[in-house]
Amino acid sequence: MRSMDEYKAFLAEVRKNTGLEMMTPDDGGLVSVRVDDAYTLNLQFVEVTGKVLCFVEIAELPKDAPKAVYRDLLVGGLFGSETAGGYFTLEDASESVIYNYFFDGDVLANDPEEFVSTLEKILQICDIWVERINGNLTGDTANAPVEQNSTNLELLA
Repeated sequence: MRSMDEYKAFLAEVRKNTGLEMMTPDDGGLVSVRVDDAYTLNLQFVEVTGKVLCFVEIAELPKDAPKAVYRDLLVGGLFGSETAGGYFTLEDASESVIYNYFFDGDVLANDPEEFVSTLEKILQICDIWVERINGNLTGDTANAPVEQNSTNLELLA
C-alpha cells in the first residue's frame, strides 16, 4: 500500500468484508471510530512510509499524576514487550495517554479480516493498560491485570 487511493480501496474492502461502514476515511485519510463508548480508535495513512498509524486515547492523567504511572508506561513499553509492539505518547495540553501502533501497509493489504482482528486485540491491550494506569493512580497495583513477567506480545502474534 503506497498511496492514499490504495489505502481507501483497502478500507472499502474492509467495509465490504465486515460490514463496518464506519471505516470510512476523510479526505486526509483519517478514520475515527467510537468503540463501545469507551475509546475512539483512529487510523491515519502515512503516505511517505506506506504505514497506517492506529492511535487510541486511553486515559487522561491528572496534572499531579504520580511518577509510578509514567514509570509503568515507559517500562511496559520497553521493547514493546507489554504493548505488543505499540508505544505510548502523552498529549501535552490534555495529559492524555495515547496508545500508538503502526501497521505495515503492504502486509495489511493482504488480509482485511486479520486487520480487524488486530484492531480488536489493540482494544484489549488498551483495556489492560487503562486498568494498570488506574491502579497506579489509586495506589492499588495489587490488582494489576498483567503480571510483571508476562507480555502482551501474544495478543498481536
